[in-house]
Amino acid sequence: MKSLHIKIAVVTALTVAVAIPSSGQTAQPAAPAQQPAKSQAYYHAALAHLYAELAAQYGGRGEYVTKAIENYKTALAADPDAAFLASELADMYLQTGRLRSATAEFEDLVRKNPNDLNSRRILARFYTARIRDGQQGRPNQEMLNSALEQYRILAEKAPGDVDNLVTLARLEKFALNSSAAEAAYKKALAVEPENEEALTGLALVYGEMGNNELASQMLSRAAQKNPNLRTLTALASAYEQMRDYKMAAATYGQALDLNRENTDLKRAYAQALFVAEDIDKALSVFEEIVTEEPNDLLANLRLSQIHRQKRNFDKARSYARKARDLDPSNIEIRFNEVGLFEAEGKTAEAISLLKELTESTLRTLSMQERGNGLILLERLGLLYRSNEQTQEAVAAFQRMAQVDSNAAPNAAAQIIDTYRAGKDFAAAEREMQAALAKHPDDRILKSVAATLLSDLGRHAEAEKLLKSLFDGKNDRAVHIALAQAYDKAKDYKAADRALDEAEKLSETNDEKEPVLFLRGALFEKQKRYDEAEKEFRRVLDVSPNNASALNYLGYMLADRNIRVQEALALIQKAVDQEPANGAFLDSLGWVYYRLNKLDEAADYLRRSLQRGTKDPTVHDHLGDVYLGQGNLKDAINHWEIAVNEWRSNAPSDRDDEAVAKIQKKLEGAKVRLARESAGKDQKQR
Repeated sequence: MKSLHIKIAVVTALTVAVAIPSSGQTAQPAAPAQQPAKSQAYYHAALAHLYAELAAQYGGRGEYVTKAIENYKTALAADPDAAFLASELADMYLQTGRLRSATAEFEDLVRKNPNDLNSRRILARFYTARIRDGQQGRPNQEMLNSALEQYRILAEKAPGDVDNLVTLARLEKFALNSSAAEAAYKKALAVEPENEEALTGLALVYGEMGNNELASQMLSRAAQKNPNLRTLTALASAYEQMRDYKMAAATYGQALDLNRENTDLKRAYAQALFVAEDIDKALSVFEEIVTEEPNDLLANLRLSQIHRQKRNFDKARSYARKARDLDPSNIEIRFNEVGLFEAEGKTAEAISLLKELTESTLRTLSMQERGNGLILLERLGLLYRSNEQTQEAVAAFQRMAQVDSNAAPNAAAQIIDTYRAGKDFAAAEREMQAALAKHPDDRILKSVAATLLSDLGRHAEAEKLLKSLFDGKNDRAVHIALAQAYDKAKDYKAADRALDEAEKLSETNDEKEPVLFLRGALFEKQKRYDEAEKEFRRVLDVSPNNASALNYLGYMLADRNIRVQEALALIQKAVDQEPANGAFLDSLGWVYYRLNKLDEAADYLRRSLQRGTKDPTVHDHLGDVYLGQGNLKDAINHWEIAVNEWRSNAPSDRDDEAVAKIQKKLEGAKVRLARESAGKDQKQR
């Protein structure tokens, strides 16, 4: 207790110094009224601090808490401009659990004296603290509105208080009032131009508004002002929230240079590299982490995923086993093993494991786990669909609605798509009609229904349904869907106009990519090949690894039998990214056919058919390859399948010209086979 006696002695000495002139001094004239008030404030603030410490030492003893609060109030009365004292008093109430009674007390004070800014500051703090009091983890909207009201008044009455302005901006952002948050942050920066919290907060607001240019300006100012560990990690986190993972990784790298021993920082850096698809650097950093901490769960999981992408399946499986040993019940880890089976082409094993994982997840009563179960059920249905197990896929999607009735519209949409993929258009239409009757306003369901109507050649109905989705908020997506519907109707001018409208509403490169891709495909279908290539090149300028654009451009070149080596490089790059993609494998087989490498062509085309047997183009290609190899029987077999698949396609997807070409090849091959058979018979005779 020695320190306690010393503190009391200091306070006593302060009291004497304030009240009595020292001996030998002549009493001075009274100072202006402000000076004694400041002294009184200082004195009572010191006492408040002392009693607060005593309360902390003695487990929140009530008498010390009361005396601390009383002295804070006296200090504030003596010096109303000392905003920091208001903050300390608010903390005292919050720490000692007197929040509700104190709220009523300060509401009364503010009501009696609206110009008492310190009481208003404290009341605002109380409301803010009580935002967490909402039910089921939701914010208390009443407290949020009350806090906003107080901070807005404080912003008017004390426009130079940066802390108030920053807090107001945060609350406005939390309340999804982006414009108001922007205005509050700007006011704070007008007072203190280099305030880190205001710069970073305003950057996040701009990021959410889609104005990445202004966001980056704010973040750069914050980093330039004080590039320390705290600033850089906050800046990197802000970039992550903006989904600018390349800048996040670069900034985490700067922070890591300041503290190479910080494993958490190293982990964040590696994760940002991974999400930014800088795989080689991510691999290096995650390997460094597992060297230092062999049981790091995230590092082992990510190393498995990276090696899976690199097709190093032995290493991928080794790290997957290590991750599973560390946390056998972790869904993400088990799901990674499903992805590993898929990448290896082991679809049956992937389905089996995913089914087991789904069942074990759904057995729990936890709401979170059941939510995960819905995600897994949907993924299981998609895996069944890709494996052409239509009924199993439908059953998985139906179960989604049984687990959670709120998932019924999405489940119905997936069922419609599954029947479409299986070319059971009658079943798809029945499901569509029943689902729209139950959920007439569901946007996803209406969009999928419009796609089906387009397939069925009912283009006017599809157009009407899609146009009903315009709401001023999601119009870009509607224009894209309309472009696809017009494309199926072969109304290319209308499709082009819809894409123009979608491009006008696209602000980021990510949003522009699908518009450019669809326009390229539209030009290709009209045989405007130079314009199509230009659009696909624009996609690749924005996203050099866009696998779909690489494949489409490569196939377009190979199909016209021009620049075939370039086509091979483009398609190979796409296949390297998605080695199990049936369409990409078909393209690779076709380019090898153009290069007269028939064995390689046949191998890739057969692998493509393992991913799906209903594409007539793949059967047609394989027929051409077999013909080139002199295998007439297999060529005829695949051309016959191609003709049947074309005829079973949706009305809008049928291509009479393609069917006629295949029929001509088929007839010629049958005649040739008959002649060869007759010749063999004559030789045998």
